[in-house]
Amino acid sequence: MKKKILLSLLASSILVAEDIELGQITVTSAAKTSQSIEDVTANLNVITAKEIEQKHYTTVAEALNSIPGINFTSNGGIGKTISVYLRGADSKKTLVLIDGIRYNDATGLTGASFGDLMISDIEQIEVIKGAQSGIWGADASAGVINIITKSAKKGTHFFVNSEYGSFNTKKYGALASYKTDRYYVKADAKKIDTNGFSSKAPNGDDINMYEDDGYKNTTANLKFGFNFDESNKIDISHTIIDAKDEYDSFSPDDIKSSSTKESFSKIALSHTNSFTQIDMYANRSVFERDYPTDWTKEFDGEVMEYGIKTNTPYNDEDFVVVGADYKSFEHKNDLKQKYNNKAIFITNSNELNLLAGRTIITESARFDDYDRFEDKSTFKLGVKQFFKDIDGLSVSANIGTSYNVPTPYNLFDPTYGSQNLKPENTTSYDITLGYKGAKITYFETKTEDMIDFNTLTWKYYNESGNSKIKGVEIEYSSKVSDAILLNTSYTYLDTKDSNGKKLQRRPQNNLKIGVDYYGIKDLHVGINGEYIGKRVEYNYGTYDVKAQSGKYSVVNLVSNYTIDKNFSIYAKIENLFDKYYQTVNGYATAPLSAYAGIKVQF
Repeated sequence: MKKKILLSLLASSILVAEDIELGQITVTSAAKTSQSIEDVTANLNVITAKEIEQKHYTTVAEALNSIPGINFTSNGGIGKTISVYLRGADSKKTLVLIDGIRYNDATGLTGASFGDLMISDIEQIEVIKGAQSGIWGADASAGVINIITKSAKKGTHFFVNSEYGSFNTKKYGALASYKTDRYYVKADAKKIDTNGFSSKAPNGDDINMYEDDGYKNTTANLKFGFNFDESNKIDISHTIIDAKDEYDSFSPDDIKSSSTKESFSKIALSHTNSFTQIDMYANRSVFERDYPTDWTKEFDGEVMEYGIKTNTPYNDEDFVVVGADYKSFEHKNDLKQKYNNKAIFITNSNELNLLAGRTIITESARFDDYDRFEDKSTFKLGVKQFFKDIDGLSVSANIGTSYNVPTPYNLFDPTYGSQNLKPENTTSYDITLGYKGAKITYFETKTEDMIDFNTLTWKYYNESGNSKIKGVEIEYSSKVSDAILLNTSYTYLDTKDSNGKKLQRRPQNNLKIGVDYYGIKDLHVGINGEYIGKRVEYNYGTYDVKAQSGKYSVVNLVSNYTIDKNFSIYAKIENLFDKYYQTVNGYATAPLSAYAGIKVQF
């Protein structure tokens, strides 16, 4: 029955697919250089600024959830712990970048801190799926998410917005920028303040029975650039995230607090001549987490990265990227531990005329030399074929190897750490058939030496055996008419750990649908929803099913109205039909909630 449903969805997608005017989208994450999205062999999705502005997402996790193959779980409302699963892999296997700067927390256990990652002045979000260590190094086993903030536009520009809604949620944002032919400067800030609701709701209890768990977040970004001449320029960026959170520890009435201060800085020099482009850069990521009322206290860490790369075009459409980088990962506080690695990498891309069409072949290889682990060599190979006689038809395939290193906490914590840990090793491949607005992808991932926590010894260890994930993604986008745009996707996941048991909190079936209406002048109305299929959760340290956290649907509504070129208003309703559900057993999700806002720009 499941196979019949899957084939039916694919057939209908291919039959009704139409051309969609997407414009010329450029991505930078697939090969560490700018490419047209059409020329990228990797399996990827892009969330544009227009989509973000029309949907009025609050968090990056919400935006990512619109992408096929991604879903997330949350330990409560906004600001609480969020796990983002990319093709069934947990958060720590996805490398997250802000303007190319590493966001994965070196002191943590779960990779990027998605709970504190709000939508703030984002130009686009690039999601590259599959093993990417051949390009980016460690911790890109499931893929790479690069969040690119907006650049300054020519002239002087100002932007402010304000939003208010359920749970006494207030959002404010402001941006100012100035750009000439010689230099630019841009600054923006966004603040979110909400009373929230109880993060815990045992046994499906009504959240109104318990105290609220509030959250505050201020995210700010500064960019500056200067062109010395036509060939040389400098770009500087600095992002800060300052958040304060209330959460429930052991019961809904056991309220704890935490604070997070993170900063991400970059300075980049670029030289371009008739032969090549040379980029030199220095990145710094700082993490400071404090839990003053809990049994854990402070976690302070830092990642430093220095690198150089060249992008050299040759022939008409071919290029080669060659580079080297150095990274250090430090856990301060009581651990005071640090390790580093040096790496060299190369990516080559060629466009050929083969098989009565256009063929793009991309090869990447990387060598990492760690002072703490064995050296690592990784690769990625991608092929994409367009067919001259069938407009809009393409086939692509990718295979790659990747690895995840243990964090300093995994290694050196005096209670739970194990200094014998080895990196996890991953191999993945996918194959995609695309026709105009329809696309179907089959993918498989195998991971060896997965790092897990032993509930008997209370130590981290490498599992013996392999964990395997395979699945199918189907995407379809179409202009149903001049006024209606349809987006839909379906993902089927088959996950097994090293013991052959299903991985918890991953839905076996996930269907997403979005419809946008533009039939009335200056008005946009969008409705989107998703169905989460069977998703199990185990009792801690066992395979005994504790809860079934799937089998539900959620629908959201959003509306935008443009008053004139400077003013617009919007409203949105989340969980339109007031569905009660939990993504993590015992933790609450928001009931029906409404928000309204205004935007002013000059």
